[in-house]
Amino acid sequence: MSGQPKGTERTSRVARELPPSGIRRFFDLVIGVPDVITLGVGEPDFATPWHICDAMLHALRRGHTSYTSNHGLLELRQEISRMLERDYGVAYSPEREIVVTAGVSEALDVLLRAILDPGDEVIVPEPCYVAYKACVLLAGGRPVVVETRSADGWTLCPEAVQAAVSPRTKALLIGYPNNPTGAVMTCEQLQRIVDVAAQADLLLISDEIYGRLTYEGTHTCVPGLSGAWERTVLLNGFSKAYAMTGWRIGFAAGPADIIEAMVRIHAYTALCAPITGQIAAIEALENGAEAMAGMVREFGQRRRLFVKGLKDAGLSCFEPKGAFYTFPSIEHTGVSSEDFCARLLQEEKVAVVPGTAFGDCGEGYVRCTYANSFDALREAITRIKRFVGRLTR
Repeated sequence: MSGQPKGTERTSRVARELPPSGIRRFFDLVIGVPDVITLGVGEPDFATPWHICDAMLHALRRGHTSYTSNHGLLELRQEISRMLERDYGVAYSPEREIVVTAGVSEALDVLLRAILDPGDEVIVPEPCYVAYKACVLLAGGRPVVVETRSADGWTLCPEAVQAAVSPRTKALLIGYPNNPTGAVMTCEQLQRIVDVAAQADLLLISDEIYGRLTYEGTHTCVPGLSGAWERTVLLNGFSKAYAMTGWRIGFAAGPADIIEAMVRIHAYTALCAPITGQIAAIEALENGAEAMAGMVREFGQRRRLFVKGLKDAGLSCFEPKGAFYTFPSIEHTGVSSEDFCARLLQEEKVAVVPGTAFGDCGEGYVRCTYANSFDALREAITRIKRFVGRLTR
């Protein structure tokens, strides 16, 4: 009988040491549990607007089931280019400076592999999306954490970034509006971050997937800031604002040399994003503004309802300015973030995610998404209030 040679490992050190996603772990716990209200997974509860689905179905009927260019459909890249220039004043060549990817997560993965050599450092503010540090590690890099704080509105301090820079620092990875906190940085705040990056000659990776979900003021597109374009790769996609999570269409826009390097890797791995999703994304850009605006308005109303409800339940809660998450503090309950989430699920059948899934500074917090119906949110608030009352009396 053959077997594993003694004294050897069949998997890589990086794979063995990579922690499982804290989001997915709690999502898996929910499966099969009846009557659970899920406030854990960051996915719009809206169905993809029918006109977008219909464009895909029409394409299927016409036999559009082939590969596309590794860069993505030129028509989609042209629409992305027009949208970025029209809405944010940033110009990109559809032929050389945009690549369509299988979601923003693939864009991030390919980008980091395209820019990092072993041991290069990437500054990653926390709390942050769970994939940021993992993708840096998988690309052979080293994530360097800079913590943000609720007292500062979960915004990134330029002095903290400057202090984290070393001779090995290659890039700074930011995502605003922020997952998990819902924080938004102003144009002036982001400009100071760009200035630090320029002074240290860092690449900037700006994940703006939640940019359309900005409730107060307008979204600032980082490459449009002074001195930013030539050192910034913009990541964005269709999952959140267009309710197209399962379609897996994202994109990266940036300087031609970086996009070219990304395409070389993308061509050997994903080859191209699904053609049906790309065709649907064209329809979303051409005719999806009205449906998107309606979803954003409803998310804004849910945000106000849910934040008030959390405060009424006795939880201190930063008011999110974007995305569709709240990040309330549970420190005064006397239990850890993990225990709070596990007990809330077991005792009240409400699923939320421990703040530690998004970094060590998330201890004492939990992430709740308000991408759910008004009725579900009201019932969740009732259950959370009952649960917190038992913990604190």
